[in-house]
Amino acid sequence: MKWIFYVLVGMAGGVLAGMGMGGGTLTIPLLVLLLGVEQTVAQTVNLVAFLPTGAVALGVHIKNKLVVLDKVLFLLVPAFCASVLSSIFATDLEGEVLSKLFGGFLILTSIVSFSLSTFKK
Repeated sequence: MKWIFYVLVGMAGGVLAGMGMGGGTLTIPLLVLLLGVEQTVAQTVNLVAFLPTGAVALGVHIKNKLVVLDKVLFLLVPAFCASVLSSIFATDLEGEVLSKLFGGFLILTSIVSFSLSTFKK
């Protein structure tokens, strides 16, 4: 029966991802806090789920001419390298440290999002 909760968490993350927000922002804390999944496992699941989602989203944005193709490599290459290095770094961290770093990231993201929405006008 526990699989139903995994499906619900996955759907919640998918809905957020479909709306343009990071699905992992919700999925990872739900997996860890509600379902008792280890932090590293939750982040791995999120990254694996992101690959097809990101590929489809990029395809849609290219089709809608929302991507400047000649400048994509300047963004993709450093992002790919940072992702690989961060993944290697994260595997050497204890779950508690990783949880605190992710919590700090969520707080920072909230502050920036709130600031942008408040002072946009």
